[in-house]
Amino acid sequence: MKILITGSNGFVGKNLISELHNRGFQNIYKVTRETNDEQLENYCEDASIVFHLAGINRSTNNQDFEDGNVGLTNKLLNFLRKKNNKCPVIFTSSIQANLDNIYGVSKRKAEKALLLHSEQNKSKVQIYRVPNVFGKWSKPNYNSVIATFCYNISRDIPITINDGNSKIKLIYIDDLVNIIINNMDKDTDKVIEIEKYYEKTVKEIADLLKEFKVMRMKKFISNVENEFEKRLYSTFLSYLPTNDLSVEAKMNIDDRGSFTELFKTVDRGQVSINISKPGIVKGNHWHHTKNEKFAVVSGEGIIRFRRYGEDEVIEYKVNGDKIEIIDIPVGYTHNIENVGVNDLVTVMWVNEIFDKEKPDTYFLEV
Repeated sequence: MKILITGSNGFVGKNLISELHNRGFQNIYKVTRETNDEQLENYCEDASIVFHLAGINRSTNNQDFEDGNVGLTNKLLNFLRKKNNKCPVIFTSSIQANLDNIYGVSKRKAEKALLLHSEQNKSKVQIYRVPNVFGKWSKPNYNSVIATFCYNISRDIPITINDGNSKIKLIYIDDLVNIIINNMDKDTDKVIEIEKYYEKTVKEIADLLKEFKVMRMKKFISNVENEFEKRLYSTFLSYLPTNDLSVEAKMNIDDRGSFTELFKTVDRGQVSINISKPGIVKGNHWHHTKNEKFAVVSGEGIIRFRRYGEDEVIEYKVNGDKIEIIDIPVGYTHNIENVGVNDLVTVMWVNEIFDKEKPDTYFLEV
């Protein structure tokens, strides 16, 4: 299959091409602003399917909308008819095609040209009326408020909000790309309204992004159960400055080794790394409610348990060559000893974030 994609260097184009490659499609004609008419005409002769993504979203010159959205569409369709190519054409329009602003009018004209082409050329046409799209690779300070907010907030650049209560309909780029690819061989309605989208206020979006910045520096992980927040956080991370991808973790170091808190969550506890020198025993305490999981990833050790008030000691030999997860039940005093010749490295999860006012940790030797 030979795939022609206009706007191939754009936000949707880059994401569409990457996913087409993931699915095994390699023969792609990429049309950009640098593609001349002769090249475009040749592509239109060979194409098995056309994804028409190119267009003008923002300009101070109204004629740009007419040229970029209507003129380019007509040129593309004229070349297809000239070459007697009846291949399907998939077009990303906008929900603003329902509006009478200059951008919406230009999109609506392009839609009409496509519908006429479908009738005259007996070609399948799919027109997607797309809401605001967010995700990786969008250009900040252009056509995406989320891209602009992500870029600015991650760099401590002020953002401008005219109406925080204004609602925006949003679709995640992966959802849009999957819808388009999954439907490209189907006989669906010519004008397709996107049904899966989020509706958020500008203030909600800005507040979440500001929260993400603070959470990241405090080593908190965002709420992955909320689909929108999960995807917005992924988007936010994609706009971080490349010289600011690391967050320093405080290592609490002494002659026994070190203990470092890595990740925290609001409701799922935290993950830490414990490093013990050879011969060192750490722990010898128990908890009422706090429970933990240990996973030794390097070195050799023994984890010991003794139930409060009883004498029997239970031992688990652990080794980084065979990683296993050991539950630390409440009511058992426990310790971990490095019995090897190298550092013992243990990943530790605990079900609550440490609170020095209520540590729920009581010394008792195993």
